[in-house]
Amino acid sequence: MWLRDSSAQLRPYLIAARDEPEIAKLLIGLSKRQFKYLQIDPYANAFNEEDNGNCWEKDDTKKNGWVWERKYEVDSLCYPLQFAYLIWKNTGHTQQFDKAFHEGAKKIIKVFSTEQYHEEKSPYHFVRKNTYFTDTLSRNGKGALVKSGIGMTWSGFRPSDDACAYGYLVPSNMFAVVVLRYLEEIAGDILHDFKLKKDAETLRKQIYEGIESYGITKTEEFGDVYAYETDGYGQYHLMDDANVPSLLSMTYLGYQGKNKEVAEHTRRFILSEGNPYYYEGRKAAGIGSSHTPTKYIWHIALAMEV
Repeated sequence: MWLRDSSAQLRPYLIAARDEPEIAKLLIGLSKRQFKYLQIDPYANAFNEEDNGNCWEKDDTKKNGWVWERKYEVDSLCYPLQFAYLIWKNTGHTQQFDKAFHEGAKKIIKVFSTEQYHEEKSPYHFVRKNTYFTDTLSRNGKGALVKSGIGMTWSGFRPSDDACAYGYLVPSNMFAVVVLRYLEEIAGDILHDFKLKKDAETLRKQIYEGIESYGITKTEEFGDVYAYETDGYGQYHLMDDANVPSLLSMTYLGYQGKNKEVAEHTRRFILSEGNPYYYEGRKAAGIGSSHTPTKYIWHIALAMEV
């Protein structure tokens, strides 16, 4: 079970859960399972139903029998927070905010904070042998060098499960800003853990400033735009991918930057041939992904474009 995919797949049932107790029970059960998994390994993106040792590949990384795949993706920690919050806001239920949630939320804060200093502090590495470069991390599993202490938190992989070219994945950091604000509300109103609330607030502000200071670059045709990825040293990857979180989805996710024009310029850029994964044909146009063949547009991006 992927943390991201399970959240997105069951999100449409939130509306029905308001009036259907069995559906609400299903959603709460998923949320509790997600935070159970986060207790096991907050760096993993997908888990087994039980401790059976099944896995995608025999990768060089710290693993246990629960972990199906251990590609560290910032959004894999964001989605469970978002899902638990949306259950609360759509149904009023708070059973999902149990001890496992509380401890899992603390782990998320710890991992995000550690990965602000990936080079010096991170215990994470990931190597997959005899595969495409998009399925493994360079430098013996550490990934491309990034500048520490710029506010943003590092991600090894994108929501497509492809490796990041530069470790500061801007749309995933945008998502983190949004869900950390959710966590502030949960920590204060439900958990009454005001240290956790303050920690979430401090981290949110750091990541936000990192995005707005290091995640924007100037282009000749479109002006200032958000980069998809950066290393903090001045290198930027200008693109967008269909998978959410994406730059195209920043409004859907609830992210608002300091300058509205930067978001507008970014949208113009990613919906143009300047984005290497934007394709136009006789019947349709939209954004695809490095994860699939060229000239394949994704319905996810079409939904985000509306």
